[in-house]
Amino acid sequence: MRRPLVAGNWKMNGSLESVRNLLDGIKRGIDEVKNADVAVCPPFVFIPETEKLLAGSVIGWGGQDLSIESSGAYTGEVAASMLNDFGCQYVIVGHSERRTYHAESDELVAKKYAAAQAAGLVPILCVGETLEEREAGVTEQVVARQLDALINLAGVESLTDGVIAYEPVWAIGTGKTATPEQAQDVHAFIRGRVAAKSAEVADGVRILYGGSMKPDNAKELIGKPDIDGGLIGGASLKAEDFLGICTAAN
Repeated sequence: MRRPLVAGNWKMNGSLESVRNLLDGIKRGIDEVKNADVAVCPPFVFIPETEKLLAGSVIGWGGQDLSIESSGAYTGEVAASMLNDFGCQYVIVGHSERRTYHAESDELVAKKYAAAQAAGLVPILCVGETLEEREAGVTEQVVARQLDALINLAGVESLTDGVIAYEPVWAIGTGKTATPEQAQDVHAFIRGRVAAKSAEVADGVRILYGGSMKPDNAKELIGKPDIDGGLIGGASLKAEDFLGICTAAN
């Protein structure tokens, strides 16, 4: 039985005060969540404060990105070892905003995944299609290409200690959400793609849904057989909403 994971992606939001208030609110309600893993991924500058506030709690934390390099003249980059220094357990790689705004290729994302895993972090690999691609009927081809880049680089076994997040780009921050059936169809495709290489890995890998998941739709989405939790954007910035999703996963 796969244990659900709910991970909050705060993106470029927050202040020191709001981070403290948000984490305090989440901690107050997290005791109700017994059967799901919970994590938050704040902007890099708030990770030290997050570590201080969450140390000893059941809530994990991680980064929103990392470099494929371990150190050196890479201005603005953050290495996996730096995330380790502040107790990070997770790191998001290949989010659609990184792929779109920073032109990250499938190959680069795969290398980031491998770099994270080599450092002992749990990478959350994001895959998903744009509205144009969905309307063109090429969703599965797009997702397969993104997933295959990792499998070809690191092998299907690399997914044993990783996480996949399906995020339809057209449903991120738009208020639109894939129907539970649409989401399940793609999740089932992803699991089947992995199963073609290893049934054992496919059965164990957690596949999250990331696309305007909210407390009022979380239970139905996570109730689908191949949806193992959520990568939460906007709703992760409000303790009550985030906890509502965690409870649904619970």
